[in-house]
Order: sequence, then C-alpha cells, then structure tokens
Amino acid sequence: QLQLVESGGGLVQPGGSLRLSCAASGFTLDHYAIGWFRQAPGKEREGVSCISRSGWTIYRDSVKGRFTTSRDNAKNTVYLQMNSPKAEDAAIYHCAAALKVTGCTLTTTPYDSWGQGTQVTVSS
Repeated sequence: QLQLVESGGGLVQPGGSLRLSCAASGFTLDHYAIGWFRQAPGKEREGVSCISRSGWTIYRDSVKGRFTTSRDNAKNTVYLQMNSPKAEDAAIYHCAAALKVTGCTLTTTPYDSWGQGTQVTVSS
C-alpha cells in the first residue's frame, strides 16, 4: 500500500527556516514525480514544487530562490527546505506522488497518492 507521511511543520518566524519531510512506504520515491502542494484556509490547493524521477525540480514563482526540494533515495524521503518564509507561505503542506508523469508538474491532476499534510504557520 502506497503511503506518504509529511512531517516537520510548525511555527516559524518570517525570515527563518523550516524543513518539511515526506517519507514514503510501499513504493520507491525515485520512481515517481513528487510534488509539494499547499492549501491555506479559504484558498485552493496550489503547487509549490516538484522533483522528477531524474531529480529535475520546478517551483512556483513566489517561492523561487527561497524553497528547495531534494530527495534522499537511501531514506526514501523528499524534503522541502523553506528559507525566509513569508506570512503568505502559511498553509497545510502536502506531498503527493505521480507515477505517470515523466517530468514534473505543479497541477494536482496527475498525482495519485497524497499525504495527510503538515501545518506551517509563519508568525513573529
């Protein structure tokens, strides 16, 4: 059974840093494109970043230069390093896996398996 579990969320000050983890069980992460998505109250879910099977990454414009996605194959885990977070980055962050995507996408449709999410709060 495919399972994704996010962790690492919490309260972070603006300008601080936080690292989210997405641990997989039941499948090997590097066979999938892995996306990070977020959803704030009253807003639609939006794509934040993606790492492809080959390790290629893409980001939404608002987080470029601040967030970094990486993968540790030995730990079967994908990370989202959040540097200099802003108030507008506060949301529940989910990771998701897409088997049928050869590259990367920030749209939700191709993603088959989703984690439950981890809350990120940005406040001083």
